[in-house]
Parts: sequence; structure tokens; C-alpha cells
Amino acid sequence: MKRAFTAIFLLCICSGLASAQIGMYQHGSVIRMHMADCGVTRHSFITNFGSPATPNVEEYCPEYTLLSDNVVYLIVGKSSSQLIPLAQSIDFRLQKSELAVRVDDAKRESKFTIKEMMVRSEWERIQRHMEDRMKSSEEQTALKSRD
Repeated sequence: MKRAFTAIFLLCICSGLASAQIGMYQHGSVIRMHMADCGVTRHSFITNFGSPATPNVEEYCPEYTLLSDNVVYLIVGKSSSQLIPLAQSIDFRLQKSELAVRVDDAKRESKFTIKEMMVRSEWERIQRHMEDRMKSSEEQTALKSRD
């Protein structure tokens, strides 16, 4: 009896650890995207050895705002080709300091760097505050234009 209980207990713990390593997918939707500087400039191989300097190539990477049930993530792609459709539900999981995204049952995950995280209630409060400030500034502009 004790052996059976111990075996069942170990199976439950092992399956829990395996699912933690695999990572449980969460659901969210991308609500905003813009291209930002990747922060990495690429140099050619020849530049490093004193040959005539070639211009640095600046690359722009997509920066997304991902809205989940409890947390809002600001994530950045590693290259300009990492694109996620806007206003679509996506599956994602946290993996160390990165966010692994799977779109439309794709075979591979795309990994994004987490730039910022915020509790959703706090993010919504900030958004309302910004909207109120924009409305008041628009009203002031309209009043000045009437005068």
C-alpha cells in the first residue's frame, strides 16, 4: 500500500516537473507594434583589420505590447523579420528572460527579449491617465483656437 502511494506520489511530482520544464502556454494578444532600434550595429569583417571603414548598418527590430490576463509585456524581436500579427490571440511562454511565442500552430517558436513587464491593472490605470491628459490638451487647443 505504501509503495503504491509512493509510486503515485512520485509520478505526480515528475509530471509536474516535466510540465514546468516544458512551460505552460499562456494566451495573450498583441495590441501595439512599432519598429525600434535593435541597439546592435553590425560591422563588416574587413573593418576590424584596419581596411577602409564601411558604414555601419543599423537594423530596426519590432517592439510589441503583449496583453495577457494579468501582465502586460513589452517585448522586442531579435531581428526585423520576427513579426507577429496584431490583434490576434497568440500562445506564449516564459523562458528565462525571454518570451517564446507560437503563432498559428507554427512548428517553431519565436523568441523575444522582455524589455518591460507591468501588472495589467497598473498599465490600464496609466493608459486612462494618458487618455485624460490628451483629452484635456485637445480641449485647451480648441479653446485657444476659438479666441
